[in-house]
Amino acid sequence: MFDGVIFDVDGTLWDSTPIVEKAWNRALEENGYPDIRVTAAQLKGLFGLPMPDIINAIMPDVPQDEQEAFAPKCYKYEHEYLERESGILYPGILETIRELALSHDIFIVSNCQAGYIELFINKTGIGDVIRDHVCLGDNNLLKAANIKLIKDKYSLRDPVYVGDIQGDANASYEAGVEFIHAAYGFGKVDKCYAAVTEPAGLIGVINS
Repeated sequence: MFDGVIFDVDGTLWDSTPIVEKAWNRALEENGYPDIRVTAAQLKGLFGLPMPDIINAIMPDVPQDEQEAFAPKCYKYEHEYLERESGILYPGILETIRELALSHDIFIVSNCQAGYIELFINKTGIGDVIRDHVCLGDNNLLKAANIKLIKDKYSLRDPVYVGDIQGDANASYEAGVEFIHAAYGFGKVDKCYAAVTEPAGLIGVINS
């Protein structure tokens, strides 16, 4: 049996892209890029990448220094909008996490900016069963390194990472852990330990 379950956020726990679309488009307009627009569908294909890479994909012709200047307002509005409106939780995900927490340590690892995982935890009230969390914005380490950090920090022998895109799978195997594909999320993968089409399916797979 797996002795720890590490979750991705976007495309695995919730879908925040409709809200982020509005927040980022406001930031683009206010930073002087009214002709650059982003859509939820576009974001679904980018989420999971480090935030600087996402920003570069959205505004590739904008100089790097201007991209870096844009980022803080982008993050600010994203947090403000999500505080007000919240992402869309996948049906049954919170109940699934609480069920798994009865027999497993639960963690969250993402390539997101600092504060994003805390926002998710505060919005959902799930913090009492999350043993730890870490992201790229916290320590400038990419997902594979942070999965390994959690594994080593808590002396996990056989943890599993749950994510929705190929980058998640790659990071899992780079860190030396099994990967379960949240096939209800944003993307497809080439290889996984198992795939689930709804969050509740994780219980049987992880407890088997």
